[in-house]
Amino acid sequence: MKQLKYQLKSFEKIPLKIWDNSLDASEHIAQSIGLAIRQKQQEGENIVLGLATGSSPIKVYERLIKLHVEEGLSFKNVITFNLDEYYPMDRKAQQSYVRFMHEYLFDHVDIPKKNINIPNGALPIDKVGAHCDAYEKKILDNGGIDIQILGIGRTGHIGFNEPGSWETSVTRLVKLDNLTRRDAIKDFPSSADVPLRAITMGMKTILSARTIYIMAWGAHKADIVREVVEGEITNVRPASFLQNHENVKFLVDKGAASELTREKSPWLVGMCVWDKDMVTKAVIWLSQELDKPILKLTDEDYNEKGLSELVIEHSSAYQINIDVFNRLQNTITGWPGGKPNADDSTRPERSKPNQKRSIIFSPHPDDDVISMGGTFIRLIDQGHEVHVAYQTSGNIAVHDHDALKYIEFLQELGVDQKLLKTESKKFVSNAQKFLKTKKPSDIDSSDLRLVKGLIRKGEARAGARYCGLEDKSIHFLDLPFYETGKLRKNPISEADVKIVVDLLNKVKPHQIFAAGDLADPHGTHRVCLDVIFEAMKQVKKKAWAKDCWLWLYRGAWHEYQIDEIEMAVPISPEELVKKRQAIFMHQSQKDSPPFPGSDMREFWQRAEERNRETARLYRSLGLAEYEAMEAFRRWKF
Repeated sequence: MKQLKYQLKSFEKIPLKIWDNSLDASEHIAQSIGLAIRQKQQEGENIVLGLATGSSPIKVYERLIKLHVEEGLSFKNVITFNLDEYYPMDRKAQQSYVRFMHEYLFDHVDIPKKNINIPNGALPIDKVGAHCDAYEKKILDNGGIDIQILGIGRTGHIGFNEPGSWETSVTRLVKLDNLTRRDAIKDFPSSADVPLRAITMGMKTILSARTIYIMAWGAHKADIVREVVEGEITNVRPASFLQNHENVKFLVDKGAASELTREKSPWLVGMCVWDKDMVTKAVIWLSQELDKPILKLTDEDYNEKGLSELVIEHSSAYQINIDVFNRLQNTITGWPGGKPNADDSTRPERSKPNQKRSIIFSPHPDDDVISMGGTFIRLIDQGHEVHVAYQTSGNIAVHDHDALKYIEFLQELGVDQKLLKTESKKFVSNAQKFLKTKKPSDIDSSDLRLVKGLIRKGEARAGARYCGLEDKSIHFLDLPFYETGKLRKNPISEADVKIVVDLLNKVKPHQIFAAGDLADPHGTHRVCLDVIFEAMKQVKKKAWAKDCWLWLYRGAWHEYQIDEIEMAVPISPEELVKKRQAIFMHQSQKDSPPFPGSDMREFWQRAEERNRETARLYRSLGLAEYEAMEAFRRWKF
């Protein structure tokens, strides 16, 4: 999809650049900060950085560390002030921003400890006010903030300046918005553990920074990005105050930009190149705007909604409607492995070979059935050789009480009945002892992680069997990058890639299904996909790889837009029930799983409602009515 370089109209009130991916954007920010640090060093001056936590700036910090290690960038003249901290919060707790900053940046560069400033969430309540005043004064005493890094919350908050915060606010103790707390659940064992309050820099403090970089990655940020960038200035969305800043740079990836006018409906902004993708996007938009099936759209509809240029170029609405309708119709198939002995010229998948070898890669031990359980079942029922590969153990996402239940079962079955060997008894005993003395800030011991990993492995095996898969086709990869016991994972290594390469060379698949949901709040989907991409690069010259197709599915968080879908697999009512039962096999993730993300629904509810919504959208466009649909997009190397 292409767009002409010039635009006739801008809806955006903050300078914004769309990047192909967050990695390149993060590299740009890190390079800019590195250059500013060096310029201050040449002048013999310190530089003051305002730093943020959360997932958005992590890649920036990784790139800054790389500049330090590989290019000798020194941080000795850097003074930092962090935006915020939960309250109350033990500075050693896993969720502490003190711990976050040291793990992701400070422990890896040469910044003097005295130059690090982070709000203290462990103070008694009667000392917080004075601490906030002192924090504000220290920023001013150091000449103010030179460069401020920001992420953006779904309420439009920056720092913890929640809706209702004023432009004149300074560092203070605030109450957290309910949506902010729900978003934070991904970092805490349960909703009850999320603090109610936080200490945050104020809007006045942030807006006083000389340069501001604000980042947003992923489709889950798209709505708030549009509201802040294109909407009016209001304290209901505090980030909108950035419209008044003279030197703010907003960097977003394609997912976060997807609701901006220039991306969602670029024909309203300026001249467009009307290729097939753009025409499809425009017709779907028009149909949804008017709530009319595609085949009922008229010339007047196109003209009234600013699409007269499209009608002129294609002679009539009728022909445009037919072309787009047929294109969407051709994405729908009940044969995700290809229909044998059929004309496949307009079908998403090839008809040959009749029986395909398929690998479903599942980042966590339940993503296979949650995200594409119906397609999983169809592939098996239609006679394909299906393999499922669980890329990580998922061991951090098991409640301690679930682990204890299994440990006690093992003890009663094995220890009392003398069925366990001495080594096994020791491991069970060590895991139980650790649980009894475990503190909130403790990382699970290796013994306890093993127990939790085994729980998830058993559930994954049960779910795959319920779909009809044999044990020999179930693969547990246990990629090493994941095994830290913490939310923060290790970088991808050659060992991770080799494990995937070995499986690919063993199975020699005709098609691969992988999670392409980059809005995953934990980031594991992104890393697991990168491992697959790297593995495919290494095997691309193999004879089997030249005829291997890679299909991406979305996870529990978001679905593809209709114009992005290249294969839509209908799910019957019976298949939807069977998919639900397969998800139920993951008992440790049912009801209230650890780190559930911002969506309070259970995984089976998210999956069913998302699949039904996809079917509803197809139906609203005038296509056939199905119970539910799973969607895929092909990745072309």
